[in-house]
Parts: sequence; structure tokens; C-alpha cells
Amino acid sequence: MHASFKSIITWPPSRENARRFTLLLCICSTLGCLLAYLLAHPLPLGLLVLNGAALACVWIHYRLSRKSIKFQPQELADRLLEVQENERHRLSRELHDDIGQLLTAAKLQSEWLKRRLPEDLQGQCSLLSDTLDETLNKVRDVSAILNPRQLTSLGLEASLRAHLLKTLANTPVKWSLDCQQRMTGIPDEMTVAAFRITQEAVTNMLRHAQASNLLVRLQRLPEGLTLLISDDGQGFVPASHPGREGQRGMAGMSERVEQLGGTLKVTSEAGKGTHIEARIPWAPRALERASKNKVLH
Repeated sequence: MHASFKSIITWPPSRENARRFTLLLCICSTLGCLLAYLLAHPLPLGLLVLNGAALACVWIHYRLSRKSIKFQPQELADRLLEVQENERHRLSRELHDDIGQLLTAAKLQSEWLKRRLPEDLQGQCSLLSDTLDETLNKVRDVSAILNPRQLTSLGLEASLRAHLLKTLANTPVKWSLDCQQRMTGIPDEMTVAAFRITQEAVTNMLRHAQASNLLVRLQRLPEGLTLLISDDGQGFVPASHPGREGQRGMAGMSERVEQLGGTLKVTSEAGKGTHIEARIPWAPRALERASKNKVLH
């Protein structure tokens, strides 16, 4: 009680403290009017009723305001994921539609220019055209990474296979995608999370690990979806707080899993590769649907 009163008299008051202080004043005013009325002091009954009504209204407002700020963690996580994916989709459209069209127009202009330049400048114009081709391909690749449209049409397994084929096509890495169960009926948020985590893990492997072999395994279990990613690269020291220690990719993977109520375990040692295990539980509303779909297939 003492702590609550102390928090009320702090200055400047917060909104919560202001509501408490207003409620306290109404209570004191109502009690004072009631005491004066009981002691037979001259006090209009209407004033007492008015104070009681004001107290009731303030109390109702106080209770409703407390309930309105109690957001459910799962609702916040779902909303955050939705905002992130919407922003990725917007950036993907801008890259594909706006920047892609500008680069295509520049390429056409370079070809027009090439036909009218003298012979000694043809080589430079060809180099410019090749550079524009490469830039356009990079923009399309980034657009596809930001918005993997094939997830909706092909599903998780086929999308991962297509991504691994394209990403590791010109590398010496030997890879394998192990998926023993059918990945149908999985909620979109789980599908996107598994795809994004694999994307980030493969990117980190290519940048830092110098690995020769990669294994990606998907398992559909009664308690949820399990994603295993292993490589035989040079390894690293996982940070206890990846975001604070500069491991942004690992921090992003961890945040995605935690937002869905799951866990992420990273095991790595120098010279012994990296093992990533993500466990994402079924959402309560999707558990029954996923179980039925599994029985049907």
C-alpha cells in the first residue's frame, strides 16, 4: 500500500498514476459526502448521488483502461511477423516493378547506343550491357528472397529445394534436403519462418563457414515442426546474446522462432561445423487442422 501511494505522488505522474490519483480523489470525495450525510449535516441527497455516480464511472473507466493495455504476447508476435512480411513484400514489389523496369530500360538504351557507336567503343558498350544484365539479375534475386512467391504455390519442401538449387548452383557445396513427411497443412507463419531461417543459415555458411557439405532436414512431429541445418564448415563461437555481439543473422533466426513460441539451439565449435535446430510448436488453432491433414495423407 505504501509503495502504491509513493508511486502515485511521484512527479511527473504517468497516465496510470493519474488515473489512480483521480480515482483516489473520487473515493475521498464520496466518503466525505457520505460521512457528512450520516452525521446529519445539511447535505443535499442529490450531491451524494452525483458523487457516487462519478465514482462508478471513474471505476469502470479505470478497469476498462487496464484491460485494454493487456495485449496477448502471441497476438503481438503474430502482428510483428505480419508487419515484417508485409514490408518485405512491399520492398520486393518496388525492386521488381520500379528498379527492375528502370534497369531494363537502361539495358535497351545501351543496346540502341551500341548500334550507333564507332567500332573502337563497342567493347565498352558491351561491358556496360553485361553489367546491366548482372545488376538486373541481382535485383530479381533479391526480390525473390524478400518475397518467395513459390511458398504459396509450391509449398515449403519444394521452395526450399528450389532455393538451395539456385543458391548453391555455382558453389562446391554438396547439399541434401531430407523431408520424410509431407509438409501440407502447415500454417503460413511456420512455413515462412522455416524458409527464412534456412535462407539465413545458408547465407552465413557461404560467407563464413567454408563448408563442403550441408544437410537440411524437416520433421513434422506431433508437437510441431523441427528444422535441422548442419554443415561441416570451420564453425564459430555462438554468442549468448547474438544481437548485442554483432551476430545479427543468428539474432534474427532466434527472434523468428521465439515469436512463434519455439526454441532455437545452435551448436558450433571451431573446425567442427555448425548444427542449428529450430523447434516451432503448432499454434493452438492450427494443431487440429494439421493433425487431420496428416491423417488424410
